[in-house]
Amino acid sequence: MTTVRSALNDTLRDLMRNDALVILLGEDIAGGQDPAGDGALGGCFGVTAGLYREFGSSRVMDMPISETAFVGMAVGAAMTGLKPIVEIMFCDFMGVCFDQIINQAAKKHYLSGGQRDLPLVIRTTYGAGESSAAMHSQSLYGLLMQIAGLSVAVPSTPIEAEMVLRQAVDHTEPTVIFEHKNLYDQGDIDWTPKKEQKPDYTVVALGAMAHKVKAVQEKLAEEGMRIDLIKPVWISPLDCAPILESLGQTGRLFVVDEGTHQAGFADAVIAEVSRRGFDLLTEAPISITPPAYPIPYASDQEADWLPSEEDIFSAIKEELKHAG
Repeated sequence: MTTVRSALNDTLRDLMRNDALVILLGEDIAGGQDPAGDGALGGCFGVTAGLYREFGSSRVMDMPISETAFVGMAVGAAMTGLKPIVEIMFCDFMGVCFDQIINQAAKKHYLSGGQRDLPLVIRTTYGAGESSAAMHSQSLYGLLMQIAGLSVAVPSTPIEAEMVLRQAVDHTEPTVIFEHKNLYDQGDIDWTPKKEQKPDYTVVALGAMAHKVKAVQEKLAEEGMRIDLIKPVWISPLDCAPILESLGQTGRLFVVDEGTHQAGFADAVIAEVSRRGFDLLTEAPISITPPAYPIPYASDQEADWLPSEEDIFSAIKEELKHAG
């Protein structure tokens, strides 16, 4: 079975075989704690397994624990014509290299008057659910949506993971890809909705939350209620057309997200829909997001913090009953 992890690994290998300009940088990506020292482990999440063995230390480079240093190094490498793909182990660690990302990488193409392309790809992980606590579990893609000059993607499936990685390598501007830690072993599933009846609600969700909404969609259908699940992959720039098309049928919008709502993905979707499709809405949009405090370490408290399938099911069902 092809998983998100294996799709990324296969795609990285294919890109490196076909383009000598593609290089990899990150912590432990050349093997990490692999006792054999041959790169079989492939980093914290195994995405780069075996690549060091095939391509060597000149193209698969283990970096010291300094995101500021190796992200800055990658920015310079991209400016001089290479195609660096950087792995930041957890998106929480971006805090120490924000200057390199938002003031250097995102702006160099424009500050050079378009003379310098910057085909930099940053891969990173996000998401709660493993009791990894407040500084290894955040979902910061909403923060980067605000940065002009950055493209941001959040794949949910193996096919999407391969697609965004291939597209990102050829971008003239930097791209950040957020990969949910709990989806690395996820295979492809059938996302095709049944269209027997008009949907009652439009629901927008990303990553692991999209999988939860998919399960809720099936559960609601058993009770005669139908939702149209819209699952964006590229969130900056955000293509609102599928959302607006769905709202033309439903008039009602839910956004389910793992990031908190303030100035995050949920707020961005609601704001854009309100600007471009206000007349399509028959009631105020609703977001289902975690509360605005840091993610707890204790598993029971983390479970309370993170929206569950039951939380999503109950919220949508209640709204549908109220609307009906």
